[in-house]
Amino acid sequence: MGKMTGFMEFERIEEGYKPVAERLKNYKEFVVGLDDAQANKQAARCMDCGTPFCNNGCPVNNIIPDFNDLVYQGDWKNAIDVLHSTNNFPEFTGRICPAPCEAACTLNVNDDAVGIKSIEHAIIDRAWHEGWVQPRPPKHKTGKKVAVVGSGPAGLAASQQLARAGHDVTLFEKNDRVGGLLRYGIPDFKMEKTHIDLRVAQMEKEGVVFRTGVMVGELPKGSKVTNWSKETITPAQLQKDFDAVVLTGGSEQSRDLPVPGRDLDGIHFAMEFLPQQNKVNAGDKLKSQLRADGKNVIVIGGGDTGSDCVGTSNRHGAVSVTQFEVMPQPPVEENRPMTWPYWPIKLRTSSSHDEGCERAFAISTKEFLGEKGKVTGLKTVQIELKDGKMVEVAGTEKTYKADLVLLAMGFVNPVATVLEAFGVEKDARGNAKASTDFTGGYATNVPKVFAAGDVRRGQSLVVWAIREGRQAARAVDEFLMGFSDLPR
Repeated sequence: MGKMTGFMEFERIEEGYKPVAERLKNYKEFVVGLDDAQANKQAARCMDCGTPFCNNGCPVNNIIPDFNDLVYQGDWKNAIDVLHSTNNFPEFTGRICPAPCEAACTLNVNDDAVGIKSIEHAIIDRAWHEGWVQPRPPKHKTGKKVAVVGSGPAGLAASQQLARAGHDVTLFEKNDRVGGLLRYGIPDFKMEKTHIDLRVAQMEKEGVVFRTGVMVGELPKGSKVTNWSKETITPAQLQKDFDAVVLTGGSEQSRDLPVPGRDLDGIHFAMEFLPQQNKVNAGDKLKSQLRADGKNVIVIGGGDTGSDCVGTSNRHGAVSVTQFEVMPQPPVEENRPMTWPYWPIKLRTSSSHDEGCERAFAISTKEFLGEKGKVTGLKTVQIELKDGKMVEVAGTEKTYKADLVLLAMGFVNPVATVLEAFGVEKDARGNAKASTDFTGGYATNVPKVFAAGDVRRGQSLVVWAIREGRQAARAVDEFLMGFSDLPR
């Protein structure tokens, strides 16, 4: 281990933020990462546990004690090699992963966890700066062709792994740029898109062919799923042209709120709002961008997507931003001995909340109010859990003013027509039905068609998408070749 007594000598060092007034003026990243000395002290806190629970807390099973020790020793080159051995894109996870590894850190039982995410962030940024991230084209080609549908983190991870195994990989994306929700769901101030572009350039040199603006199957008429596709290709054509197909699309069907007044203008899904700003940031010209300037904004949904809506609305210049959460306010501090090493329920305040936001918990929207067809407010009521059910609290009705309402209540399932076009069986939640068993893992009921990421497991974390993309790549490699040298 790095320093035997480091966890007793050094306190956790948090990454810094640029001032609110400064960061609200643009859409650039504002996190101030650790410098070398800070990373050294943070890594010295790692206890090198006999059973490192952080490894299992991390969905991609990062070898965390090892790269912590290498950073402590100042061996950054080997640190990135260890990190890349399990994670294709640490620049993504080091920025937007909620870090379940830190919840599982042994120090987190009764102290502050090691800042694993900040160390990961420091390693990959150093690696790009030093030029250590280079293409790794295969030494031999297999002659097998694989189509990957969806260019989010699962699709990118699967494509990179399959290309490195020697297969000819073509990645199809319905949008005009690669990245999926990384590109059009995550605001630039959380992750600038140059990180995606760098990986795309690397993967192209490794042999991956990217085809954007291509929709596999067809979207239903009237669908509100963001789509800029210019070309359509049938599943039958993919099955004819390729030896295997991997479905890695997202869970894009937003959860709706069917209460009176839902049809008023000014009520939108978060995924109608967020992608537009990212496209403008990329230099695109939109005829009528959905904006929050001078408006009273209500964000319904207390998760990360809701927080992203808060941060974007503040950068637009909203008069006020209020975020609703249907669940009660969680405790500020979790009961660590009871929850460790699992992900705890506790009050989490994001950087967007710090920029200006009122938060309301245990609140339910009963009706949207409007005038002349436009939303002007909404009626709410407080709720509580009683006998296992959410019930209204009498006398707590309230009216909020609202010029713009953003629905950020999560996603229920992938776009059904894509799965139906392939004839893929769905589970009870509407996701692609595909087992993760060691034999035949990620295979659907349709011959040579596989599924991984949110399209299979439902809405989840970027780190889970990378894990599934990597594992699906191994399963496809075994299917094509009878064996695989790819890591599981």
